[in-house]
Amino acid sequence: MIIDKLRHGETVRHREKGNSMTPLIKSGQPVLIAPVKLKNVRKGDIVFCRVAGMLCCHKVTAVDKVKERFQIGNNHGHINGWTKAVYGKVIKILDYP
Repeated sequence: MIIDKLRHGETVRHREKGNSMTPLIKSGQPVLIAPVKLKNVRKGDIVFCRVAGMLCCHKVTAVDKVKERFQIGNNHGHINGWTKAVYGKVIKILDYP
């Protein structure tokens, strides 16, 4: 559902679960995700993507322009792998309830 909205140009509100992005994003903290063109994704961006079969908000740790793919990792230095499936970019981290 989130992917469909992003593909149709909508900005979505999402609550990421887990602690992999702390202290930037706490578990359950809402974020706003906007559609993004792959050519505009940069190292350091937090993106909504599919990596290793899971959808999540993670950091872009490297960009391979030749193969048009992105290395994705958490905020603690763990690398999750490479993906081409980037659907949106976190544009705002909202206040934690």
